[in-house]
Amino acid sequence: MSTLPPRAGRRCHNAINPLHSTVYFSPDLGKELGELGIDDPNAAYFAARSAAMGAVGPGTVTAAFYNFNHDLVARHLPAVWSVAAPQAVLDARLRAADTTLRRLLGEEVIASPELAEAAGLALRAAEGCTRHARPLYAAHADLPVPEEPHLAYWHAGTLLREHRGDGHLAALLTAGLDPLEALVSHTATGKGMSPRWVLTTRGWHRDDWDAARERLRGRGILDAEGELTEAGVALRAELEEATDRMDAAPYEHLGAEGVERLTELGRGFLFTAASAGAFPADLMGKD
Repeated sequence: MSTLPPRAGRRCHNAINPLHSTVYFSPDLGKELGELGIDDPNAAYFAARSAAMGAVGPGTVTAAFYNFNHDLVARHLPAVWSVAAPQAVLDARLRAADTTLRRLLGEEVIASPELAEAAGLALRAAEGCTRHARPLYAAHADLPVPEEPHLAYWHAGTLLREHRGDGHLAALLTAGLDPLEALVSHTATGKGMSPRWVLTTRGWHRDDWDAARERLRGRGILDAEGELTEAGVALRAELEEATDRMDAAPYEHLGAEGVERLTELGRGFLFTAASAGAFPADLMGKD
């Protein structure tokens, strides 16, 4: 039986994960990888997020990332590894995280005892993660923990993000949602990426999007206007509940008091970063 309040782990994840994600929207990542010869934004993303798994091919990345069009992945992998080795990409990603966090949070926050405290709490939570059936988490768990607190916090955020993400994919499979159906139904909640961002970054076309909407309408998950039906709302809620169950261990390990404190600290850092322009204005939404 859980010792945590309902959805406490999810709230903590939602406070930590977006700060981790800032690096993927940051010009600093493009700059660092560009200096290695990786100029295409999609190639940069695939390389940066998959490098912990080694010089993997497109099949592995399509499986582990779930919602990308395989043709887009295959356009860049394994070719990107002939440009830069995985370790060079990992080093560049960490440099980008350093630059990005310093710019978004400011040196006062970077040097604060609160950030060091958050790093310790997040790393302690990550001790409760498990490797089995979690390829992206397991690969990142083999990486060394950076010494500087802001990078240790970012690294711990990576572990917690990928641990929850790997579990979420199991929930999507159980619910029978294919990659694009997962994206379309998430966007319909108003909490997912806008269709423009999905189509731009995930390699799908408008016809693919419309076909997925039709399949979801046929299952009674979307209505004629593309909004979630009552059954669709229930399905998305159950997906998150199932993910919560598979992601409970790190937050149970940290304990209720630690989770509450980490959530409080994480929200503060996230607010500071968002206020500094960490995310595109049109990233989220249904349109």
